[in-house]
Amino acid sequence: MVNHAVIIRIYLKTMRQQHIFDSSLKTIGLLYVNNETIDDINGETYKSYIKVLYLPEGYKITVDFAAYATHQPTLFFVGPNQFLQIEQLGAQPGYLVFYNRDFYCIQIHDQEVACDGLLFNNINNMPQVDIPAGADVFITLLRQMEEEFQLNDPGLEEMVRTYLKQLLIKATRLWKQQHLEKSMAKQHSDVEFFRKFTRLVDAEYKTKHTVADYAELLLMSPKTITHKFKRLKLPQPNEVIKNRIVLEAKRLLIHTSLSAKEIAHDLGYDDPAYFSRLFQVKTGHSPSAFRLKYHAPSES
Repeated sequence: MVNHAVIIRIYLKTMRQQHIFDSSLKTIGLLYVNNETIDDINGETYKSYIKVLYLPEGYKITVDFAAYATHQPTLFFVGPNQFLQIEQLGAQPGYLVFYNRDFYCIQIHDQEVACDGLLFNNINNMPQVDIPAGADVFITLLRQMEEEFQLNDPGLEEMVRTYLKQLLIKATRLWKQQHLEKSMAKQHSDVEFFRKFTRLVDAEYKTKHTVADYAELLLMSPKTITHKFKRLKLPQPNEVIKNRIVLEAKRLLIHTSLSAKEIAHDLGYDDPAYFSRLFQVKTGHSPSAFRLKYHAPSES
């Protein structure tokens, strides 16, 4: 008998299929990416969820302010703090997996999947994994997940969580091959430093603005951090910190009505003029000009 504490909602509509498991604040769902779902995906419906997108070739999407085009099946990993827009659909439908932290928190279970700072919350904003020809494991996992929803079995929650973890682990391995130098990808200590620095910056960027701040947290000298970044062929750590601050400023300028002064204060700057100069150096626009640039098309 199905446990009545478990609520499984399955929606079936013409040309559209969406499955949602929802129990005790734990939520995970799966749906196709197609003409029937694109408005919901681009809107507020799934914004608060952690998202994994499987998109065949021919798609164009924007994650925050970076544009991507798929020339082969591709996975994208989008956090609830990021802004996702599918600009163009491909010929074949894709998949969207969405879930909340109560269902599976990558920070709590970091030792299981080790994807925080790589697939998600990445300081260099590299949320994609290209799937090589013949690598059918990802589409197989998604179809197994879909079949599990359709079974509506009492073991659904654990089975779907197992498939999700497999997907994240395999994608993390592939991400390392594609985004890190081959020699560095094999150096566990260097990859772990990259992840640790990434997670620290994403957690502390509103109050800690210098390499020395993070050196203190990491119990190492600023020179050591700089050397590690050079060895990993990454931008200078100071630039990485500033880029994360400016990315958040862009999000707030475009997606909220906060003033530049309020945004500066939110990001830990007591001097709005200093913050505005930093923003202009990094983007080529003042905060007000940047906001006008992105809002102008919808107002015309």
